[in-house]
Amino acid sequence: GCNPLAETGRSKLQNQRASLNQQIIKEMRMRAGAENLLKATSNNKVRDMVVLELSYVNSNLQLLMEQLEGLNSSVEVYQNLKGTVSIPLIPLGLKETKEVDFSVPFKDFILEHYSEDGANFQDEIDDLMDLRQACRTPSRNEAGVQLLSSYVAHLSLVESRFFTPNRQMGIFFTWYDSFTGVPVCQQNLSLEKASLLFNTAALYTQIGTRSDRQTFSGLEEAIAAFQKSAGVLHQLKETFTHTPSYDMSPAMLSMLIKMMLAQAQECLFEKIALSGIRNEFFMLLRMAQEAAKVGEVYDQVYQSMIQTPIKDNVPFFWSTMAQVKTYHYCSLAHYFVSTALLDHQLNPSDDEDKQEKALSQLYDTMPDGRSPLDILRDKEERRRIGKAHLRRATMNQEEALRIQGLCRHLRNIDILKDILQASLKRSLAKFEHNTTEGEFTDYMEAPDIISKTEHRAEPELPAATKVKVKDFFHRLGPLSVFSAKQRWTAPRTVRLKMEDRDLGFTLKGDAPVQIQSLDPLCYAAVSMEGLKEGDYLVAVGDTDCKCMGVSDVIKLLKDVDEEGVDIKVVSMMDSSSQPMPTKSATYSGGLPKTYSMICLAFDDDKNPKARKVAKKPSLLSWGLKNKHKSASTQSLPTGDYSAAMSLHKQSSPLPSAFNDSGLY
Repeated sequence: GCNPLAETGRSKLQNQRASLNQQIIKEMRMRAGAENLLKATSNNKVRDMVVLELSYVNSNLQLLMEQLEGLNSSVEVYQNLKGTVSIPLIPLGLKETKEVDFSVPFKDFILEHYSEDGANFQDEIDDLMDLRQACRTPSRNEAGVQLLSSYVAHLSLVESRFFTPNRQMGIFFTWYDSFTGVPVCQQNLSLEKASLLFNTAALYTQIGTRSDRQTFSGLEEAIAAFQKSAGVLHQLKETFTHTPSYDMSPAMLSMLIKMMLAQAQECLFEKIALSGIRNEFFMLLRMAQEAAKVGEVYDQVYQSMIQTPIKDNVPFFWSTMAQVKTYHYCSLAHYFVSTALLDHQLNPSDDEDKQEKALSQLYDTMPDGRSPLDILRDKEERRRIGKAHLRRATMNQEEALRIQGLCRHLRNIDILKDILQASLKRSLAKFEHNTTEGEFTDYMEAPDIISKTEHRAEPELPAATKVKVKDFFHRLGPLSVFSAKQRWTAPRTVRLKMEDRDLGFTLKGDAPVQIQSLDPLCYAAVSMEGLKEGDYLVAVGDTDCKCMGVSDVIKLLKDVDEEGVDIKVVSMMDSSSQPMPTKSATYSGGLPKTYSMICLAFDDDKNPKARKVAKKPSLLSWGLKNKHKSASTQSLPTGDYSAAMSLHKQSSPLPSAFNDSGLY
């Protein structure tokens, strides 16, 4: 992450946002206390004092909200310094959060659930907390996106390690609304993940606004950034449907997606116009429809912003900017059409059919019901329709300037005012040039222009959000077994001794390995805390082997002498000892159970202890002659146990990982 103490313009804005959030929560607490006192007291004098205090608190809250709106309207600091000739784009500010201390809850959970000393995992906990702290100030580039995405990936692993539906960890995640500053606090990780996705989208908008829009590479970077921002926002909307924070509500996210795509479409228009707009008939008509498309998408954004659930919280600067751009790009579309009709005449060498087709695709209905070819051939009619488009372009530019003057923050953006005034002067000059003295005023209204684009902006889910990370807590064991949902006994120590170079069991599975084909009469099984079928082997001597496969564990056990070696094993607890989780929005019962084929073996004998069980070939007995010739050539253990199972049908207890309906 960036240095949080760096005195950059963006860091100053974020620091101001954090300070405002603290002041807002203080005022909200005072208001809540005053309202409770107002309900509880019947003393008129006290009630009058409380009402007066409430008026002060509400006015302070209103002022703080206006200051927060001002921060959301501060777009200049995010723009590229070289792009001072372009209309500013709107970025999203990062959501602020409080610090979180994972140390005590995680250490307690590791000791209770994993039977390990939590102090041994202090470095891993510190790494996780450092990563979260760095995510509060990500750099404004792809490295910052990777940082946020890596923390999201770690959260999924942490959730599997420490969080269960039927137990609260006592860790509170607090995030502040980006528009209102109202804090939201939850104990589950859903709010944390959703807020990080929002910040990822916000970071992409800041990357887009910082791009140099005077170069093709800069415009391509801006287009990609805004489309990726829309893709992340769409993922947030589809994944987290009940977020308590208003800035992540479905209605607000839908509006933000439209705004990001509109800004991407604007950059696509600028990319086409960057190399210059040639004064050619077909080029002008194409640019007219491209500009009409930009105006259309900004009008959709503006209509979304003025809806009842959104307009109260969206900055006035945003809705005004969307309305200004709607009129500005519509005026550009009419100006391009007027130039095509006024500056170009149909010559004998021109392709009439091509021009007729292009003009017919410009309108829904032709002006005055005339055919496109009649308009192209009639010089006066072209001039009359061209001037009508010029009048409409002038009216739209005047309206854009009027609306721009209504917003205090927009009035402070000089480049926007200069661009609008330059466009208006150009339209007025062209209208005056095509008006003769004494000419009667024609009040013909130019028809609307059909919007059309060759490249439409679409949401794009960035590949950077799907990163692979190494589990901080991998020393706890493979996550497929050692997770918060699984329950097992505390590790118990079992003494292994070699009997006729045979340990009395075999191993199966990947890390961690499991005990199978256990001889009930072997030394390890008859001891007080003996081995059991299906136990997981977690340590051999002082060597942790939770992450070792069968071949690695065999190497450790081959060196066992006659004195033996101590191993540590854990047993899966029965599903009946696992309490059912309380019903919640995330609980889903009735899911189908899954079983592995090795777990389907069963024992037909009712009392296996009443008979002497023949020893099964152990994993260390290869190459030795046995009383049973069929087992005298056993080699290293493989995944095929069908022969052993057919000869000796011993039961294999079903692990609770496959048999516990309370895990879902």
